[in-house]
Amino acid sequence: MLTINDLKNKMIILIDGAPYQVLEVKHLHMGRGGSSIQTRIKNLLTDQVFSRNFKPADTFREANVEKRELAYLYAHRGEYFFAPKDKPANRLNVRADQIGEIKLWLKAGTIVSAFFLNDKLVGINTPIKVDLEVAEAPPGVKGDTVSGATKTVTLETGAKIQTPLFVDTGDIVRINTETGEYVERVRKASA
Repeated sequence: MLTINDLKNKMIILIDGAPYQVLEVKHLHMGRGGSSIQTRIKNLLTDQVFSRNFKPADTFREANVEKRELAYLYAHRGEYFFAPKDKPANRLNVRADQIGEIKLWLKAGTIVSAFFLNDKLVGINTPIKVDLEVAEAPPGVKGDTVSGATKTVTLETGAKIQTPLFVDTGDIVRINTETGEYVERVRKASA
C-alpha cells in the first residue's frame, strides 16, 4: 500500500477501483493542524481532471498497469497512430481527446510510454525532454529587453513557446514536456 508520501507526478494509482494518474502533488502543512497533500488527478477511464486533498491516513494501491514503448507514427482526422517500435504493422489509433496536451510534443518517430490496464490503453507519457524544429520565429530585435528578452515561436508540431531572442526559424530546440518551457538550443539552423 502507498501512503501520501509515496505519490509522485505521472504515477497511476487506484482510487475506489478506478485508475487515476497523478498530475500534480503539493504538500500542505497548516499551522497546528496535521499535514496533507493537494493533488490534481485524472480519471483514466473518463478523462475527468479534478483536485483532491488527502490526509496522512489515506492509503492507495498502485495500479497494475503494463508499460509498453510505442513509436508515434502520424495523425489523421483527429486520430493519432502509434505502433510498437519493432512491429510498425501493429498500429494503435488513439482519439485526440484521449491524448490531451501531449499532442503538442509529438513528431513522427517519437517514442512514448503507453500504459495499459487489462489490455485497455489508459495513458500515454512523452519523454520529459524532446527536440523540435522551430517552424516560425519573428526576428529578435537587439536591445528589445523590455519583454524579458523572449519571443513567441511556433514549433513544427504547432506548439507555441517562449524562447530567447537568438532562436531563429530552422533551429532545433529542446523542450521540457512537463512544463512546456524552452530548455536550450540544440542546433542552429544552417544559413
